[in-house]
Amino acid sequence: MTARPSPGADTDPAPAKPRLRGRVLMLTAVALAVLAMFVFGDDEPSTTASPPPPARTAVSTPPAGHAAGQPASKHLPPSKPVRLLIPKISVDAPFTDLTIGKTGQLNPPPADNTNLVGWFAKGPTPGEPGTSVIAGHVDTATAPAVFAELSELKKGDVFQVKRADGRKASFVVDSAETFAKDDFPDERVYGDTRSAQVRLITCAGDYDRTAKDYTDNLVVFAHLK
Repeated sequence: MTARPSPGADTDPAPAKPRLRGRVLMLTAVALAVLAMFVFGDDEPSTTASPPPPARTAVSTPPAGHAAGQPASKHLPPSKPVRLLIPKISVDAPFTDLTIGKTGQLNPPPADNTNLVGWFAKGPTPGEPGTSVIAGHVDTATAPAVFAELSELKKGDVFQVKRADGRKASFVVDSAETFAKDDFPDERVYGDTRSAQVRLITCAGDYDRTAKDYTDNLVVFAHLK
């Protein structure tokens, strides 16, 4: 997600806007637009950004983080994430909250910190029912960053999220897939679920020097173990 140190580097893993449907949890219109348009890099928005969706009214039922028609599964109560542990790719990184800036863009983690991941703080916490979004840079202007090896994760790999309540939420990887930013499957990635799921997101593909952005996003799909 940021500037590139070498060919294939990344300016900004920009999660695309989640378009939630039916009786699922609705994020704010601004948040939807943000996740659809960006990841981050060079402190500039992706040029592949699309217009924000119309505002939607939040629904009171089912409860936040629960999608209709899906069976309940085990989960944890809400608690902020404090550290991401992915032994296979040697990730041991603290979290920072990702919020919406005045321009309607998702504020990225500090570009000078290569070992930091961000959590979209308006969404479910990792381990809570719903889809929790975790984003990280693949590189910076000078060096590889926290998600440089994210593509190495395969189905069955396990990672953990340390939480503020002292618990560790363990997640099992279901798949790691790359999507073109201009054809991003919003509902599949961001659609809400009754089960506790996580999406790890960073930039991938070729680096477009003109757009100062990568052509693709890498998404790791995982569920609570």
